[in-house]
Amino acid sequence: MIELSLFGSKARQLAGLDISSSSVKLVELSGGDKDGYKVERYAIEPLPRDAVVDGNVANLEAVSEAVRRALRRFGAGVRNVAMALPASSVITKKIILPEGLREQEMELAVESEANQYIPFALDEVNLDFQVIGPAPGSPGEVEVLIAASRKDKVEDRVAVAQSAGLKATVVDVESLAIESALELVSAQLPNGGRDKVIALIDVGASVMNVTMLRNHIQVYSREQAFGGNQLTQDISRQYGMSVDDAEAAKRAGTLPEAYAHDLMRPFMDSLALEVSRALQFFFTSTQYNQVDHLVLAGGCAVMPGLAQVVGARTQVETVIANPFANMTLSSKVRPKNLLADAPSLMVACGLALRRFDA
Repeated sequence: MIELSLFGSKARQLAGLDISSSSVKLVELSGGDKDGYKVERYAIEPLPRDAVVDGNVANLEAVSEAVRRALRRFGAGVRNVAMALPASSVITKKIILPEGLREQEMELAVESEANQYIPFALDEVNLDFQVIGPAPGSPGEVEVLIAASRKDKVEDRVAVAQSAGLKATVVDVESLAIESALELVSAQLPNGGRDKVIALIDVGASVMNVTMLRNHIQVYSREQAFGGNQLTQDISRQYGMSVDDAEAAKRAGTLPEAYAHDLMRPFMDSLALEVSRALQFFFTSTQYNQVDHLVLAGGCAVMPGLAQVVGARTQVETVIANPFANMTLSSKVRPKNLLADAPSLMVACGLALRRFDA
């Protein structure tokens, strides 16, 4: 049934490899939950435009080459990686099964349930499951998470890893990986964010993912078509640059002094408005009427002053995601660089944490 695990198992040495629409990111952690984590090393390499489109690898060679460049900067010694698929490529469903089933009995039960929810033949998908724990309010039963994805989606990611000399031992879901990293961010909030609604706003190149969580359980999610590409297009038009040059100048911080006032601030105002709209959608479609904390992640979150702009617009306490805040750093990691890159490393960090799974 399961030719490649969508959840995988504990690996002695494992790095998180995140392939987004704008870059590839590698993170390696050591240590553990008891002694605390340590950031051993990380690397980010930009991707050519349209190498990854809507979460799909469109240019295998370009993505593989970016991973190889990241590996050269990362250093030798990495063989196994955890990767992730975008949530849009994965069907997930929680089911209830009797506890105490043997592995084979559980696989048969999961296949039977999966047939009802998956609109593809089972031989066209990678299917996996994970026991979450006792089913709430159902003694003698367990809650099981099923995850299924078309084989071609999984194989594209695996092929990228293989062509760079890596082995994908775990294929996760981006939303689950980012939630793992968010637990580290939540621990930095007052009282660990317990019993509070936390909004995770992940602003990527073309999509803003909104996830609402309470006590580490997702209560709502939404995707909005808004991202950093809009600012890149504005820069291209304003300064007569190609889109690629505009993106490079934006990353390098080499734009004219007027850029901050003329383009960046209006973009931040637009982003804050999008976040405000997302909160309204959340309130009108759930029983909730309050968000207690906003956590901003993704490449756009590094813009200076963004937390203040979003906080002022939404009237919600807003922080920039940094899952590494309480970790020690190896001598290979520059603290200032990691602080700037941390919001865009949430998925890679969550994947790197898979090394420590029981």
